[in-house]
Amino acid sequence: MLRIATIGTSMITDNLIEALNQSDHAVFVGTLSRDAERAASFTKEHGGSRPFTSLEELAASDEVDAVYIGSPNALHAPQALACIAQGKHVFVEKPFASNRAEAAKVFAAAERAGVVALEAMRPVHDPAFATVRELLSRLGQLRRASIRFGKYSSRYDNILAGERTNIFDCAMASGSLMDIGVYPVEATVALMGEPESICFAPVLLDESTRDITNGAIDGAGTILARYPGRVVEIAFSKITNDDLPVQFESETATMTLDSISVPSHASISYRGKVERGSAKVMRSQEGGRTEEFNLPTCPNTMTYELEDFIAAVEAVRSGCPAGDAPAGEYGTVGTFRGLTLATLSVMDEARRQAGIVFPADEPAAKQEAAREEACAACQESAGDGAGEGR
Repeated sequence: MLRIATIGTSMITDNLIEALNQSDHAVFVGTLSRDAERAASFTKEHGGSRPFTSLEELAASDEVDAVYIGSPNALHAPQALACIAQGKHVFVEKPFASNRAEAAKVFAAAERAGVVALEAMRPVHDPAFATVRELLSRLGQLRRASIRFGKYSSRYDNILAGERTNIFDCAMASGSLMDIGVYPVEATVALMGEPESICFAPVLLDESTRDITNGAIDGAGTILARYPGRVVEIAFSKITNDDLPVQFESETATMTLDSISVPSHASISYRGKVERGSAKVMRSQEGGRTEEFNLPTCPNTMTYELEDFIAAVEAVRSGCPAGDAPAGEYGTVGTFRGLTLATLSVMDEARRQAGIVFPADEPAAKQEAAREEACAACQESAGDGAGEGR
């Protein structure tokens, strides 16, 4: 039985603990908050037995085998490193770290310690995503794709009211790309590999907000990712709703998905014989057909990623090297490390083009000062952590 504690008290942590409490292979121990009363109440509410009030206390606890980290993005890497140093396996909410360099440091530490470090990225652990990968093979040569996810964040209302929020704050390594764009970016990399190059067109929040966002930060944006013989549009937003489907286009067929985050339905339209039309009348294609597919679903898709994490830890406990531990249909822990690093490379380049800078991008001394400020701010809004549904 894997004993798991959590850091973070946002809705995404609620969802993780719900899945955890339904597992036959793990148990929820308790959560961390510097506010002792909050730690105790959140732990009790979710069926835990041991609240924690400091990271050091949690990391050193012999009652905990693994830690789920659902805190603000800027704290993911330092908290993961503290837990790994005490021999804990870590399951880190997306994005895994502020940038690729931070992630590589965490993965290296986990490799040395012989523990599992895995990103909690729901779609790539979802059986529905595996089905999408199989369906794509039916299309033949892909030429274009539009992979998108846009959902208005209630936290943007705080910004419009002149109030600070973790969700749009460079000090917290947040913004649209990091918090919601990571879904279509990582899905793109998982399905097609790392692109040859990208071009990022961001929608930055108004300059008048920069005193509360600690610098330029994005509310929405579009990345054009270039591959040999194809191009992928990666669109995302936290300040609008995007109601368009995900679409993959080949020379012979087009596949649409209802969602990249939680896909439940796919449709493939196979092209028939094309007939020339006119400016007045568009003639239909002859012999085309469409196939509909209902994809596997469950009430809480965090169940899949959690079970893959647990399976990887159990494999390590049985003597498997951490990097070789199986972690679901997509591959091993090492496979997922590569996916996380490639995804962060794309996001690093997008931010570079947009002029979006986080504390982790700065020299070490500035990083430490920024982290101290981030920890203080995080304490003021402890529930404002990870997850796109905010």
